[in-house]
Amino acid sequence: MSAQPPTPVAGAEAALIARITAGEKALFHDLIRPYERAVYLAAYSVLRNPADAEEVAQETLLKALVNLHQLRAEDKFKGWLLQIAYNEARMRLRKDHRNLYEPLEEEGNTEAEFMPREFADWRDIPSEVLEKKEVRQAVARALLTLSDKYRQVFVLRDVQHLSVEETARVLGISQPAVKTQLLRARLQMRELLAPVFRERWSDRLLFRKGKKPW
Repeated sequence: MSAQPPTPVAGAEAALIARITAGEKALFHDLIRPYERAVYLAAYSVLRNPADAEEVAQETLLKALVNLHQLRAEDKFKGWLLQIAYNEARMRLRKDHRNLYEPLEEEGNTEAEFMPREFADWRDIPSEVLEKKEVRQAVARALLTLSDKYRQVFVLRDVQHLSVEETARVLGISQPAVKTQLLRARLQMRELLAPVFRERWSDRLLFRKGKKPW
């Protein structure tokens, strides 16, 4: 069976990478623009500190520009870029022996942006509920209580939507390990969020039965 042709997006991205490696460095921003937030979130999931994550994100993009010629044709740029981000964040943790300062409360919106867009795919939470600021912040707080390995797998799979294979490559673990850790992360999130959503789920059930929940 012949290989499937690249999608228009993948083809355009490959062409852009080729032009950049050929010397058109000014196009690099066009290449990384769709992934800037993803890089920041990857770093933040390791460091859990906005300032450190921002610095690592900048270092990641610079390193990606310098090493873009090393990207293999079979690798997806997003996965390669996030792998650099995770490596840089881990190096920062190893080098920095001081305690990372905690984010200020007013930076809660940054945490809330960890809210996965496809969260409802595996949580029976009404979409209108997810739009509420306090709900998004509750999800963000729950996510930040996960251990590093579970949080990082969760972010790559359910937030960044990387495949199991790509996630395994980025984190340097096996694909079965990705699946196991993701399952445990989702179960922990379900347990952590149950008190927050129990009343809303009950109300939704009553509404479906024709009873008004108010």
